Amino acid sequence: MTTRTALVLGATGGVGGAVAQRLRQDGWTVRALHRDPGRVARAEDGLVWVRGDAMAAADVVAAAAGASLLVHAVNPPGYRDWDRLVLPMLDASIAAAQASEARLLLPGNVYVYGRDAGPNPGADAPQTPRTAKGRIRIAMEDRLRESGVRSLVVRAGDFFGPRTTANSWFSAALVRPGRPVRTVLDPGMPGVGHQWAYLPDVAETMVRLAAREAGLPRFAAFNMDGHWDPDGRQMIAAIARAVGRRPRVRRFPWALLPLAAPVWPLAREIREMRYLWREPLRMRNDELLALLGAEPHTALDEAVRATLAGLGCLESR
Repeated sequence: MTTRTALVLGATGGVGGAVAQRLRQDGWTVRALHRDPGRVARAEDGLVWVRGDAMAAADVVAAAAGASLLVHAVNPPGYRDWDRLVLPMLDASIAAAQASEARLLLPGNVYVYGRDAGPNPGADAPQTPRTAKGRIRIAMEDRLRESGVRSLVVRAGDFFGPRTTANSWFSAALVRPGRPVRTVLDPGMPGVGHQWAYLPDVAETMVRLAAREAGLPRFAAFNMDGHWDPDGRQMIAAIARAVGRRPRVRRFPWALLPLAAPVWPLAREIREMRYLWREPLRMRNDELLALLGAEPHTALDEAVRATLAGLGCLESR
């Protein structure tokens, strides 16, 4: 049996960690790059931890030697300095993918679509960003196309799952990790749909697509449907069912973000994403269905319960 090797950047994060573990289950040897492996490595995770900096092309090239898949799931800490750091980080991964002739897998998202894409954009819909993050996301995809490396972009909605990080709306607003759910902070508007993506389903989709290497074009991009909340109330209802009571629902304090921006740089970035909570935008997964036949999909109640358990939000009863 041929040994398949993957390098994952961002294996301590939500997407990177989920993809790394799913690749392992599929028999891959998975290397994980980190500046301080001794601090994060655990024997039970089964990953081969490699010391290196995702910003240093030489480190990424060396770590990717012999790999056929490179997962670029790393972001600047706290989403700071995106405009300065994101593209240089991607350039390092592109250099590594070119050197090892690997497929570069980039987790994408809905930010690339603006109002011109319509309420149900497919994978090839016009990309007209409305935000700084959207423009950077488009620049990342363009950089992959222009580089000529074999690339795979999988776009999904807002992440939630047992390994959800603080960058997720689920763990940063709806619930508070490590605490029982008494209150839900709702960023949405009644009647406005919202698209979510369960991390294990995202990882499963990515691994299945990577297994179809022979049938993928040089640049391949797919949208996931994930979990569509048609009226903005279904996710909160699922949380209530999981905890066994109806939590108090409070509105997210959008009006306070401009006041917080001077001391909390992330506030400006969060405010830019408000349009995704005020207008329904549901990505279509036609291309994904055409290739895989079906999209991996965990039932909402099961996914929400697993997420809350992983975040330490379920009381033992």
